Parts: sequence; structure tokens; C-alpha cells
Amino acid sequence: MRIKILKDDLLQGIQTVQNIVASKATLPILSNMLLETKKDSLKLNTTDLDIGISCEIPVNIIEDGAITIPAKRFHDIIRELPAGDLTISVKKNNQIEIEGLNCRIKLMGLPKEEFPQFPEFKDKEAVRIKQSDLKEMFRLTAFAVSHEESRYVLNGIMLEISNNTIRMVATDGKRLAKAERNLNLPVTKDVAVILPVKAVQEVNRNLKDDGDVIMVSAVNQVLFDISGVLIATRIIEGDFPNYSQVIPKTNVPKITLNTNDFLSAIRRANLLATPDFQAVKFEVFKEKLVVSKSTPDIGESREELAIQYSGTEMVVGFNPQYMIDVLKNINDEKIELEILGPDKPCVIRKENYLYLALPMRL
Repeated sequence: MRIKILKDDLLQGIQTVQNIVASKATLPILSNMLLETKKDSLKLNTTDLDIGISCEIPVNIIEDGAITIPAKRFHDIIRELPAGDLTISVKKNNQIEIEGLNCRIKLMGLPKEEFPQFPEFKDKEAVRIKQSDLKEMFRLTAFAVSHEESRYVLNGIMLEISNNTIRMVATDGKRLAKAERNLNLPVTKDVAVILPVKAVQEVNRNLKDDGDVIMVSAVNQVLFDISGVLIATRIIEGDFPNYSQVIPKTNVPKITLNTNDFLSAIRRANLLATPDFQAVKFEVFKEKLVVSKSTPDIGESREELAIQYSGTEMVVGFNPQYMIDVLKNINDEKIELEILGPDKPCVIRKENYLYLALPMRL
């Protein structure tokens, strides 16, 4: 293989695919990046066996071929080379020669044959999703994913597609976030997969504010095509909880208040929280909500917020972080809360979105 390529093009391609490469991979080949010529482009590919990322960049091909090269070291070298054209050649015994302006660097690679193949998704139905919709849905749900290894099935986002609706649900057992959007074209076959949080982060990192994502699902894998960047991920296998059973009916008086004021008050109260004393107290009155926190040997705070409310007065405690996570991701000026009682969940509903958090004992 021998190619000529602009440094900036190559660096951008490397940065697109290198994120999933582990510094200490179980197999040496997984620390490498595959470089392979394809017509008039260079294909870059990395994998950790759970996620694979591939992209193509324009290149002047002098001689076809393929090689794998240590990903992190390759990135560091290309980043430090002077701007302009680079020539990359593969010599005997998998030796790679990188030539820039007045400099030459040699690296040892590994043959292409050792590198895991990128999965194929032929003859599968493709679903088109707006990149902006997918980005917003991840933002409104990903924070509710569980990080406890013992609850493996909750370590990802449930993605469901039926007819012309795409839905995402995440829960850690104590809170739940659900977002829905409409598709431009309905699907003929329903999809229900659990995306690992690492794959969600990688897809989200590549999303833009315009254009579409093409999604294809197979038996135990899903492919996302984001403007030519291909991300294939294994899905989490198992039964996701029946989340619809825990969502209360909407028939209680709502508490209406300013989103930013509410968020700021909870953040200030959270400054006095400790692992043993997490709960922040909400005292709900007709025209005000009192947010307070009292922690032994630390201190206490109390703050009043103006609200619109016509229901029963009550006192309830919530994990402040569970409220902060959702409020900082909602862009609406005002928010409506449904607090069903001291031992019932708090629910936030808006168009195509629902968030639920269980209370804490005060």
C-alpha cells in the first residue's frame, strides 16, 4: 500500500474512529486501526469487539493495500506532523513509513488478516431518523441509565420503533426517562433493542444538527450510518422492564414554576447533601414551594419559589441529583410537576417526553 493524503483529512478520520480503542486491549490487534484502500478513498476502522467504527476519507492511491497500525501512537504522530501532504507506505514485514515535510517516521504494524471483520447488514430494513431528533432524545434519556453491573439490562437505552414512532426509555430503577419522536416514513417491521451506553455516547459524539441517520438492526447488532461514519454495536440481550406499568395516569393538579429558578434552588440545596443525607425537602403550598435541606454537622438552607398550584399541600423528599439531571436538559421556561404524595413519584410531562423520579425518605 502507498497513499498520498492531506494531514488534516487523515487526522479528522483518525479522531472519528479512535475513541473506542482501549489503551490496554485484551488482544494486541484491538489496539490497532485498520487502514484499507477502497476505490478513491481510505477506509479507517477500529473495534473493541462490542462496537466497531468505520469511516472513509479522500486519498490519492498510488498502490492498493491494507495494514493495521497502533491507533493511539498513529494519532499522536499524525497530530505532530507539519501541515500539508503526507505519504504513507507499507514495506516488507508490516513496516509502515510515514513521510511529511522534511521528516520520515517508521512504525511496525500488524497484517489486515488478524483484524476482526466489520459486520454486514445486507437485506435489512433501514430506518431514517433526523440527527437532531436522535441527539435530543439521547440528551433527555441517557442520564437515567443505570451504572450498576448487577443490573446489566438497565445499562443501556431501550430503543423502540413501531409504525412512524421512535421511542427511547432509560431507567435505573429509581427514575425513568422516556422520549418519543415521529419518523418521516413508517417502518414495516417493529424494532426493540437495548443500546449499551458506550455505543450511545459514540453515536451521540458523531451526530450533527442537520441531516439523517440511517439505522439498520440485525439479530444482535445495530448499525448507525451518520453521513458516512458507520457505527456497529452489539445490543444488550435480556428483557427490559415493562415501563408502562409504572407511569401514573395524569389526573392530579400540576405545580407550575420557573424551570431555571427551580434548578438553581435545588443546586444550592444539594451543596449541603452528603451520601448519608441526600434527600432535599419539598414543601408544597398553594402559592409557594419551599426547597430546604438540613444536614447534621454541615448546615441547612431554605428557599421559597412562587408556583401556581390548586391541589393538596404536602411535604416530600427527593434525591436532588435526580431532579438536577432532568431540569438542566429541559429548555422550557416553565415546567409542570405532578407530585402525587409523600410516598409517590414526581412526574414531569411535556410533549413527547416523560420523566419520573421516586421519592426519598426524609
